[in-house]
Formats: sequence, C-alpha cells, structure tokens
Amino acid sequence: MFSQWKHKRFSIFLIVTSLLFYGSFAYQLEHTDFIKMIGLWSALFFISYKIIQLNSSDWKLLITTSLLFRVVFLFAIPNLSQDFYRFIWDGRMFLEGFNPYLSLPETWITQGNTPIAQAQELYNGMGELNGSHYTNYPPISQLCYLIAALFAGKSILGSVIILRILIILADIGIFFFGRKLLQSFNLPEKRIFWYILNPFIIIELTGNLHFETVMIFFIIWSLYLLQKGYWYWAAVILALSVSVKLIPLLFLPLFFQKFVLATQNSSKISDKVLGLLKLIGFYSIVISTFFIVFLPFLSTEFLANYSKTIALWFQSFEFNASIYFIIRWIGYQIVGWNIIETAGKILPLIVILLLLTLTFLRNNQNTPQLITGMLLGICSYYFLSTTVHPWYISVPLSLCIFTRYKFPIVWSFVVIFSYTAYLHPDFKENLWMVALEYLFVFGVLSIEIFKKFQSTRPTVHQNSSRDSAHFDN
Repeated sequence: MFSQWKHKRFSIFLIVTSLLFYGSFAYQLEHTDFIKMIGLWSALFFISYKIIQLNSSDWKLLITTSLLFRVVFLFAIPNLSQDFYRFIWDGRMFLEGFNPYLSLPETWITQGNTPIAQAQELYNGMGELNGSHYTNYPPISQLCYLIAALFAGKSILGSVIILRILIILADIGIFFFGRKLLQSFNLPEKRIFWYILNPFIIIELTGNLHFETVMIFFIIWSLYLLQKGYWYWAAVILALSVSVKLIPLLFLPLFFQKFVLATQNSSKISDKVLGLLKLIGFYSIVISTFFIVFLPFLSTEFLANYSKTIALWFQSFEFNASIYFIIRWIGYQIVGWNIIETAGKILPLIVILLLLTLTFLRNNQNTPQLITGMLLGICSYYFLSTTVHPWYISVPLSLCIFTRYKFPIVWSFVVIFSYTAYLHPDFKENLWMVALEYLFVFGVLSIEIFKKFQSTRPTVHQNSSRDSAHFDN
C-alpha cells in the first residue's frame, strides 16, 4: 500500500491541486477577472494532460478523478453563463401547466401574475434579451428542466443541483458508450479521457449547465448502436439527440454512404436495394420519432414562435465567429453597414452545399469515416456561423477522439480568448483575441490536413489493394 502511494503521490498531488483550482473557478471567480480565469484555465489543462499521461492505464483513478472534478461544482451557481435561469423558468412554467413555447418571460413579469416561484429573480438572471425571446430548447431539454422543477420548484440552487446531476449522469453515459466505441474501432481507450477530463467540458458543461452533454450522450450511443448493426435503435436515439439540441440534424445527409454505398462491392442487386431501404427506414424513424417528441407542442403559434427564435441565430446574433467576421468586415468596406441579414441567409446555403459535398464526394462508408465526416461537417457549420458560443465546441471535441483530428482539443483550450468580452462593461468582443483563437484553430487544422495528405499520398512502393483497404478517417 505504501509503495502504491509512493508511485501515485505526484498524481494525487496534481488531483488535489486541480480540485482546489476547480473550487476557485466555481466559487470565487468573477467573470470580469480574465487574468485569473485564463490562469486557472491554463493550469487545469496542463494538469489534466499530466494526469492522463501518468495514469493512462489506471482507469479507476481517472474515472474517480473525473467524477471528483465534477462534484466540486455541485453547489455552485454558474458564473460564465446566464442560460440556466431560462432553463429553470421553462421547467417551472411547464410544471404549472403552461406551454413554455407560447409565452415570453417579459410578458409574465409585466403583467405581474407569474405563477412560478422566484419569477423576478429568474427574469433578472436571464436578462432582458433572453426574456424577450421565445424559448428555443427542444422537448427533451424541457423534460430535464421539468425534472429540476419537480424536485426543486422553489429553490434556484436546488434546481441547479438537479440539472447538474443530470449532466453528470450523461457524462457517465458518454464514457461508457464512448469507450465501447473506441474498442470496436481498435483505437486506444484512453482517448475518451481527452473528453471526460477536459477542463473545457467540466467547466462549460458541468459547471455552466449546458445540455450539449445530454445531446452528445445520445449521439455517441446512437453511433455505437449503428456500429453494432442496430440501425433502427440508432435512428431512435439519434432523434432523441435532435430533441435535446437541433444541431444533429446537420448529420443526417452523411448517413447516405453508410447504408447505400457500403454495399457497392456486392454484385447482388438485392443487397443494394436492401441498403437503400435501410436508409429510407433510418430517415423515417428519425423523422417520425422527432415528430412524436414535438407532437404535444405542435400548433401554428408554436411553429411561428420557434422559427422566429431560430432565425435570430442566423440574422441577428453575433459572437465568436471566424469567417463570418471577415465577411462582415468586407461588407462594411463595400456598403458601409453590417450585412448580417444578407450573410445570415447565404451562409446556411453554403453549409448545405458543403454537407452535400461531404455526403457524396467523401468516403463515409464505415463508422469511423462517418464520424470524421460528421466532425468536418459540424466544424464547417461553426466556421461559417455568425454565433459560436464556447460550449458549442463540445460537439466536435466529442467526435474528434474517434478520428485522426485533434484540432478541436486545441480549440477547447483557446476558446477561452472569447471570454475577453466580459472585460467590457457592455460585453463587447475583442476581435484581436478572437482572431488569435482562430489562428490557432485553423493553424493546427491546416497542419493536420497536410500531414494526412502526406500520409495517404500513394508512392511507387504501395500496392493498390492496400490503398483501397486504408481507412480514410
């Protein structure tokens, strides 16, 4: 026992240090103190790297450590996001029998007859901007908010604790299915800890209560089922992920080759027909399950409110963008004003074109290739988006551990630069810091693409049969 302590004492020292740093981040950090924020952030990234490096084969230690880091935040009110106030509001309205999609918080506050506890405090917390827009969180997210309302309908801290427990449970599910998926790909299982022990994930999702965790859990579970051949259950689970956040809808075209072109080496017409029928069945199950989940809320008023809110993300909101900010600058030089309304209509069309290119021109026939296509697709969308909140990066980060690409890990670190916006009283972005963030992201991505091109370029010593068997993932 003494020898084991002697062997692990440095790792234990690192873990205890991280616990103290996470505690400082959760309970003592003011969001305007960027120097302290980036100091803690950088230290936690370095320590997490060392913990994984020193204990890559000690699963019990790494799993226990990841849980301890999350438990530190259990009683903390999020300090880098206000969204959780809206989550609590929606859940309590739902519990009282009101459809959260059909009313505005500001209307209830103005009328002064809000049927939920702590209404004014929740409204003040979410802010006037959030309170003046209809909710855009799909039904499975609303179910999580309802659970918080059921168990803590009169306490904001109690609701935060319940929401955080749900997120931690989802992370446990991501670990379970993510590890199994890595095993099925014959990839190192320790890769899962680049997600589970990533300080970005712990702080942004567990700490700041963003439900991308639940969405990612369903995505990873769905991919595992697909890899095992249970495509019908994979479709159901994928639909649930869309019912947490709509973003997985972008992945649907990419499944085409997995079902249809995977049979191209077969000479049997029946196999090709069966692949096409499976694809139709897959899409039908996803769409029908998604429709069933939304069915209790469907109405013309709901569709009008929901589409209006979604449109804001493309034509009104701007934050931490990359290519769009360059386009916006060019627009100012040419026409003299912000062209977000025009760009917000054109950029989604470009994203669709890129997704179709990935669908039909890139090899996505096996699951590793499919996941790489999903990673490139979601990153294309974010690179062209007008708004990229830090927690969005959790999706490409979760996918990259199954691929050769590591730039999302770098992105998860440098995204901290976007929080320099808190230094300005009116939450104004420092575009130089945003440029620095994406300089790192695009720089690492370019290096990885170049290395991949070099490694896959045929030489005179390679035979064609080996090339054809090579996984392009």
